[in-house]
Amino acid sequence: MTKWIDISQPLNNKLAHWPGDTAFHYDTPLTKDETGSVNIGRITTSAHVGTHVDAPFHYLNDGERIIDLELERFIGKCQVIDLSHAQAVNEQALKAKDISQTERLLIRTSLPNQPERFPSEVTPITPDGAAYMASLGVKLVGVDSPSVDSVTSKDLPGHHALYNNDIYILENVMLDDVAEGNYKLIALPLPLEEADGSLVRAVIKPIEEDIK
Repeated sequence: MTKWIDISQPLNNKLAHWPGDTAFHYDTPLTKDETGSVNIGRITTSAHVGTHVDAPFHYLNDGERIIDLELERFIGKCQVIDLSHAQAVNEQALKAKDISQTERLLIRTSLPNQPERFPSEVTPITPDGAAYMASLGVKLVGVDSPSVDSVTSKDLPGHHALYNNDIYILENVMLDDVAEGNYKLIALPLPLEEADGSLVRAVIKPIEEDIK
């Protein structure tokens, strides 16, 4: 039987985070010895560490929150492509791949999967890249980096272009050991009513039939 592949970053106290943001931290403030029955864990974290989804409220004050997003976008057939040679995820780079039959696109860039190191730069998604994906029917894009924009960007053209083209954003997926091809994706965010993002457990399973 084909097994699911976990493409999530492991959540531990060494996980890298955006400079100035809240790091992921797990501890056990109540132990079985203290309670007499159970250990009780506690998590402190930003909504944007590890593998996570950005809600539009992350970059738009009037944008949708995580609870408002369509769950169907995060479950279904997806395609993994390798753009590790590209300086940007733009229309030219995307045209080198046949992505005409997928609504969910996962992109491997030149950034190696090193969850304990925050990158100095990433491969950004450009406005023309977002428009090209939308023209082919892409509804969700996942990248193997903590942002779809340059780390130093303040105007976030990639985020806004994806929003304007109705494409959801999944960040920090682990694709170094994943072959190009068609998969089934599950990457559900938590039902956080007010949140601008959510950590997810992203998994994929290879499929043989063509994406419909």
